[in-house]
Amino acid sequence: MAESSHSATPPTFPDGDEAALRASMARAVAAVRAENPLAPSITNTVTQSFVANAQLAVGGSAAMVYLPDEGEQVASMGGAVYLNLGTLLPVYEQTIPRTARACDVAGTPWVLDPVGLGIGQLRTELLQAVRATPPAIVRGNASEIIGLAKLWGLGGGAAPEGETPGEGPRGVDTTDEVDAARAAGVALARFIGGAVAVSGPADLVTDGAMVVRAAGGSPLLCAVTGSGCSLGGVAAVYACVTDPFTAALTATALYNLAGARAAEHCAGPGSFQVAFLDELHRATPEDVAAAPLVFETA
Repeated sequence: MAESSHSATPPTFPDGDEAALRASMARAVAAVRAENPLAPSITNTVTQSFVANAQLAVGGSAAMVYLPDEGEQVASMGGAVYLNLGTLLPVYEQTIPRTARACDVAGTPWVLDPVGLGIGQLRTELLQAVRATPPAIVRGNASEIIGLAKLWGLGGGAAPEGETPGEGPRGVDTTDEVDAARAAGVALARFIGGAVAVSGPADLVTDGAMVVRAAGGSPLLCAVTGSGCSLGGVAAVYACVTDPFTAALTATALYNLAGARAAEHCAGPGSFQVAFLDELHRATPEDVAAAPLVFETA
């Protein structure tokens, strides 16, 4: 199996230094507020507004494109790029691979959200196409992470001892528990030399050497379309100013914090979405760095 050019990249925090990682998270939040970095997206048409608003709320800048030449251009315009396969258009057969290659040439980190992996042949072909120029961050639910690791020949799809494996992605939903994707997430992170964020009731983020479990959030995040998509977009904003592991963990911790806070003063999914964006905006670097996290060795 040919290895990614990213795969030899050492972990950013090889000694599992929790204090250093938390300090890095705080710096990332502050840097985004100060610098207003641009993280262009080629993303799910259902959730473009939410993705853009979330990127703006944390202090970043957004741009939504979908044409192949636009994708190539934005690869060198922003600090990072977000590619989401949620609602594919025929033109994406060109746009996605060309943008990934342009990011590779420009040295621009990009974030992949393999939404709906397993639905249709085009989605599978596009995910295979970008394997050669892989992302810095992969963000997905457990079934998507397991499915992508299998598709790329990395293994990691076995369920933990005593657990029954899921049936893979069900549309945009998962049938697997987050813990079932631990091995797949670690394998993916090692292959890309970056970070993998597995979203669920309790999230998991790994750089292939360290695994961090992030608690918090709210069930209402699942009642608003675009929560996962916007998380990927915010991870791209943080990837503009910091390493992939810090970016993925910062975005995840912030989402859990904002979700929990928003749920305390909303009446339902509609008001939750508004309150959630407000809480993304209100969170301080210290708030995010103090998130409830559990650190493990991969």
